[in-house]
Amino acid sequence: MDRAPLDDPAIAAHAWRRFRRFFGAWSLFTLALVIAVLGWLVASRGVESVHLYLAMALGVGATMELAGVLMGLAFLSSGTGHDEAVRDFNQDDQDSSG
Repeated sequence: MDRAPLDDPAIAAHAWRRFRRFFGAWSLFTLALVIAVLGWLVASRGVESVHLYLAMALGVGATMELAGVLMGLAFLSSGTGHDEAVRDFNQDDQDSSG
């Protein structure tokens, strides 16, 4: 069986450094977005319950962070060639039968 590119420690270390750098920038963007949403909420609705602001901050923040993690992992997988290393077992079956 062929080795995946992420099995090489040097490639894996480089990929994870890129992921951490991307996710750090994404977290700063998320923080700015949460502050902007809370500012917009105060400007449009006035002072409401602290629970509304807490729920909005947690909801927007958690959604953005989850999106960032999934996007970062997709970039990591694609950028290292890991996606191309996956074998298509259906294609292997068609090649051997035809």
